[in-house]
Amino acid sequence: MAIPAASMGPSALGQSGPGSMAPWCSVTSGPTRYVLGMQELFRGHSKTREFPAHSAKVHSVAWSCDGRRLASGSFDKTASVFLLEKDRLVKENNYRGHGDSVDQLCWHPSNPDLFVTASGDKTIRIWDVRTTKCIATVNTKGENINICWSPDGQTIAVGNKDDVVTFIDAKTHRSKAEEQFKFEVNEISWNNDNNMFFLTNGNGCINILSYPELKPVQSINAHPSNCICIKFDPMGKYFATGSADALVSLWDVDELVCVRCFSRLDWPVRTLSFSHDGKMLASASEDHFIDIAEVETGDKMWEVQCESPTFTVAWHPKRPLLAFACDDKDGKYDSSREAGTVKLFGLPNDS
Repeated sequence: MAIPAASMGPSALGQSGPGSMAPWCSVTSGPTRYVLGMQELFRGHSKTREFPAHSAKVHSVAWSCDGRRLASGSFDKTASVFLLEKDRLVKENNYRGHGDSVDQLCWHPSNPDLFVTASGDKTIRIWDVRTTKCIATVNTKGENINICWSPDGQTIAVGNKDDVVTFIDAKTHRSKAEEQFKFEVNEISWNNDNNMFFLTNGNGCINILSYPELKPVQSINAHPSNCICIKFDPMGKYFATGSADALVSLWDVDELVCVRCFSRLDWPVRTLSFSHDGKMLASASEDHFIDIAEVETGDKMWEVQCESPTFTVAWHPKRPLLAFACDDKDGKYDSSREAGTVKLFGLPNDS
């Protein structure tokens, strides 16, 4: 079905969208071999399966570095860990201890047994899947909403609702540094080289600090409105930001310039994930689909249908499998009850 030009976003027309650079947003000459190959794969692997995980909505999903486990954090104050078996997730354990919602979690970058959770109970907890125990509880000053582990594994950064970011030594579990920001901090991340620290903020900017000195390096006006999420591609070539203006912008890590924009979503971009090879970018929002784009062209590769807003997406570190979680309601019994499921896209249609 032909779509009238008026209803298409700027990038669909080959024009530059807000904040993008016109030369890079030109129309390409048909899909690349990679896109055609992946579309062929997804035609046979377009199945999404749901797995019960929690008793309330799931805020965050993340894969261990070896791809054997998926962790999820929920409003029900717990984390769950699944083992990935052939074409399904098998629940291994539920991790209890937090006194409030688990808003974000992440795994150690190179140790597949350790993950850390950030909670509104003013603590972070480090967990070991071998013992299924909490190996450290670190008290922080505020209600924690975002967390990341440095690429070298030595430091955990956690941000709270008062825009304070605390840097915690991953071995001693003591605070190494603390920064109070004068702007609304949304998401935080190190670059892959571990020598810069990035924050997205409520004014549409990306703030870059040197690490470990934490001195301001640059502030980039990335979006005209709230800049929500940031992700670095595993190859270290790009990072992507998602914004309240419904745009995803792709940035060159070395040059710190915007190379292209993706504008297929209509709602604020809540979550992003690069595939393991750095060639696909998944982005999601309150739109009832997840957009999968080819990074190098911005072309649409696939869309994953969902019935409600998506909170979190995560590509598997080795395979074209996408874990995600939505604001699902358990409609069978009670339309207001949250379902708390984790979903997996990319499974064989006959599985």
